[in-house]
Amino acid sequence: QVQLQESGPGLVKPSQTLSLTCTVSSSSITTTYYYWSWVRQPPGKGMEWMGAIDDNGATYYNPSLKSRTSISRDTSNNQFSLQLTSVTPEDTAVYYCARARGTVGPPSSQYDYWGQGTQVTVSS
Repeated sequence: QVQLQESGPGLVKPSQTLSLTCTVSSSSITTTYYYWSWVRQPPGKGMEWMGAIDDNGATYYNPSLKSRTSISRDTSNNQFSLQLTSVTPEDTAVYYCARARGTVGPPSSQYDYWGQGTQVTVSS
């Protein structure tokens, strides 16, 4: 059974950098065909795709967040990470990592495994 688990601070101060890691088990992040994504859901709003990294380490970003977002990976630990710089209270959300089959972009039926999500609050 594929499992994804987000980890990182639950509280970040404004203007600081939000950093999260997704640990994947039972599926290698270097396996061809899969894209490893970050998605967030602010309170009372829909899901927002932030970006993804593929099996070769190539990255893809939501244009609206690209200037502040960086996704990287640690293949030795089968993890991929998200960094979001210069956060504001509007970045408060539940952050999810997920696996998509053969496609990159917003959540769809091609997303087959999700982490449980982690709440991140931006507040001083």
